[in-house]
Amino acid sequence: MNVTATLFGQMLTFAVLVAFVWRFLWGPMTHMLAERSRRIADGLAAAEKGRHDLERAQRRAVELLRETRQQASEILAQAEKRANEIIDEAKSHAKHEAEGILSAARSEIVRETNAAREQLRVSVAQLAVAAAGRILEEEIDADAHAKMLGAVVRQI
Repeated sequence: MNVTATLFGQMLTFAVLVAFVWRFLWGPMTHMLAERSRRIADGLAAAEKGRHDLERAQRRAVELLRETRQQASEILAQAEKRANEIIDEAKSHAKHEAEGILSAARSEIVRETNAAREQLRVSVAQLAVAAAGRILEEEIDADAHAKMLGAVVRQI
């Protein structure tokens, strides 16, 4: 056997093997590795985007929470203000009502006082007429007159 022919046969076999590997294994393998690299890069980009979205969402959540707290405090302040207004209105209404009741009571007192005075005048007049009638019935005597006046005064 000739070493040169064997060497050329081995070189030819090696060249066919390299062509076969290049054509059927190397191309799909590099394509598969490139696809894998692309998917990994897409995954990393998606993860980065997700992290940025998460940070943005967290900032937005904090901002919304702050706004909500501010709105809640404004609502509470408005509620307290309205409550104070209602209390003031109720106090004012109660004061006006009390003044009306007090005015009515004073009117009633004046009316009752006037009625009592009128009744007292009538009673005094009746007593005076009764006393005058007794005085006229009896003899006019200073002692008897003084006794009758004392009795009339005690009755009043």
